[in-house]
Amino acid sequence: MPGSFAGGVRLAVTTLTVLPWPGRPSADRATARVAMSLAPAVGLALGCAVAAVGVSATRIGATPLVAAVLVVAASTLLTRGLHLDGLADTADALGSYAGRERALEIMRRPDVGPFGVAAVVLVLLGQVAAAAAVLAGPAFHAAAGIAVATGSGRLAIAWACRRGVPAARPDGLGALVAGTVGPAALALGSAAVAAAAVWAVPARPWQGPTAVLASLAVAWVLSRHAVRRLGGVTGDVLGAVCEAAGTVTYVGLSI
Repeated sequence: MPGSFAGGVRLAVTTLTVLPWPGRPSADRATARVAMSLAPAVGLALGCAVAAVGVSATRIGATPLVAAVLVVAASTLLTRGLHLDGLADTADALGSYAGRERALEIMRRPDVGPFGVAAVVLVLLGQVAAAAAVLAGPAFHAAAGIAVATGSGRLAIAWACRRGVPAARPDGLGALVAGTVGPAALALGSAAVAAAAVWAVPARPWQGPTAVLASLAVAWVLSRHAVRRLGGVTGDVLGAVCEAAGTVTYVGLSI
């Protein structure tokens, strides 16, 4: 178990961020379970780093809109754009209305089609616009909001990897992580992100947790649709779920 935990931390960090980690990540189901269970914690930590960029920008005179662009750019750089790539591939596959095998083939292709381009553009615009509204508030609460939006995306990944969710393929990231996360880890991760969300809008302490809940609802619908169309989840689907949930949380916090 100690080895699985250490390997899981390494796998979570190297999969969900661009940060290097000495050694080669383990690739077994026990390690994947730890990694996906820790996804919300990694997301909150990543969100704190991204929030520091945005808040620092506003402190030196940048407008909330410019700071929001820097926040989204930093998030993209710190994740290698991996989740946005997954969003584009998933949108192309699901938007094709093709059968399962053809949709999975579309998802594997390196090019991006019109559905993928539209999905990425709309998500990025939504994140920038909503993050600008969040950054217009007091610095501490703005930082909490950005951290929570980032964390909720990774929380959605954990939920998409919950027990009972199959993988669409016998290989790849989806096959490694699908169905690995148990209810205790999901409850703990959800509680942590929801508790942090209270500080994002302290005047309305219910708003932050409600935004997180709404993001999970959207992520659940998306993952369920993917399971129905593709037979399960893939690494691309997890990326799409992450971006969708994060965007919904941003919007919910900005209202």
